[in-house]
Parts: sequence; structure tokens; C-alpha cells
Amino acid sequence: MNRTERSDARPEAGMHNGTIMPTDVRCLVETDESSAMVRLTGVLDLAGVGAVRDALLARLWARPGPVIADLSRLRVAEPAARAVFDEVHREVSDWPASDLLVLDPAGAWEATGTPVCASLDEAQAALVAAPLAAVLNAELTPAVGAAREARALITDGCTRWEVPELAEPACIAVTEMVNNVVAHAQTPMTVRVAPGDSSLHLAVRDRSPRQPAFAGLAPLTSAGGRGLLLIDTVSRRWGSTPVPDGKVVWCVLDPEDEAAFRG
Repeated sequence: MNRTERSDARPEAGMHNGTIMPTDVRCLVETDESSAMVRLTGVLDLAGVGAVRDALLARLWARPGPVIADLSRLRVAEPAARAVFDEVHREVSDWPASDLLVLDPAGAWEATGTPVCASLDEAQAALVAAPLAAVLNAELTPAVGAAREARALITDGCTRWEVPELAEPACIAVTEMVNNVVAHAQTPMTVRVAPGDSSLHLAVRDRSPRQPAFAGLAPLTSAGGRGLLLIDTVSRRWGSTPVPDGKVVWCVLDPEDEAAFRG
């Protein structure tokens, strides 16, 4: 494995009849850059949920396409902790080229929307059946010209995937996303765009934990604050997901919305 992330580590231990009784409940999240499988081992309780969420989100951003969370060697100490996998699945469902599946051979899973595989063969078949992720990326610096490069990427994608009608609204959205990074986060960023059925999914990942705050319509006298309003206007839905060392701001655009907007 190339990277192992510990979801919870509490080093203290107690003594009972001369035997060390560990009180550190640990869940290890093991990822391999060459594989779509993420293996979770050990014990997961509510205290470890946050770190597991962060590890899964980091992997899902790092690897476009479906990722399988293998729970075959994981013991869930508190049933409510299982909700973290449904939460992550919902979070990434609108990211470009991203999806989470669960491998649960024990059959104990009661998911609410997350695809579940009962065997490794079934999980591998699901990966084979999934189309290769059609995705474009650009690594940009927070400088003048970043929005222009992002628009070029978006225009290229819309041409490739035959949704030219989405180029204009998508360029509006990505311009505001990138300009927000340049003005506020001031960190390197990744712009990602991918098709999804007939829609277009785009996202900008930066290195600032500061979340965008959208308060609706900006006053007419306001000199700024219209960027998120523009994103809200041109997209079907949008949002921001906290991830380790930053955030992912994403939106989904649909040709039907564009036709209605112009109509």
C-alpha cells in the first residue's frame, strides 16, 4: 500500500489483572494508488468517523472514477458509524467522475443509496462495467489568467462531450469558482470537469478550509458578492465539500436548465 491513514488513534491503555487492555479504538484506511480498492481494517466507532470520511474523500478526489470501500475486515462497533459511507457517497455524487461503492461480504450493510457488493467478484465486475472516467483536469496557480485557462478547459470538454450549449454557463460558473480562489483562498487549485449522463459536472479544489457563504441575492448597492449568485443561477445545483487540507466547490449543469433559461 502506498498510503495508510489512521482514522482514530488514542494511545492510552489501561491495566486489568496485569494484562494491558488497549483502549485505543483504531480503524485503518489503506489505499493503493494503482487500485480502485480502499481497505478498511480494525474497529470503527463514532469517534473515528471524521477521519474515515476525510480519508475516503481524499482518495475519491485523487482518483477519478468509482472507488470501492472494502469492509470485509472492518468491525463496526457502533451501528450509527456506518452512516459515514452513505454520507461520503452523497457528498461525491455530484463531483466530476466520482462514485463510492461498498464491499460487504458479511451482508450486514443497510445502505440508503450507496451501491453495495456482496463479494469481491461482484465488486470487480462493477468496476469493469463502469465506463472509463471521461475527465479533464488543470492544475492552476492563484494568478491572473487562471480563469482564462479554466474556461479553455471547460470549452474543450463541452466540445468533446457534445454539450456545446453548456459551454457558456459552465464558463461563467468556473470563472467565479476560480476567481474566488484567486481572491480569497490564494492557494494552488485543481479544476476538474466531466460528463454525467446529459449533464456536466465541474469542480475546483483548493487548499483553503474557508467555505463559501451564499446569502442569496446581493443588494443592488453591493460592490461584490455576486459570484455565488451567478453559480447558483446557471447551475442545477452546487455546493462545497470540506476535504483534508481544503475544500471542493462543485456544480452540476444540465442542458434542460440552459434551454429554459434562454427560453
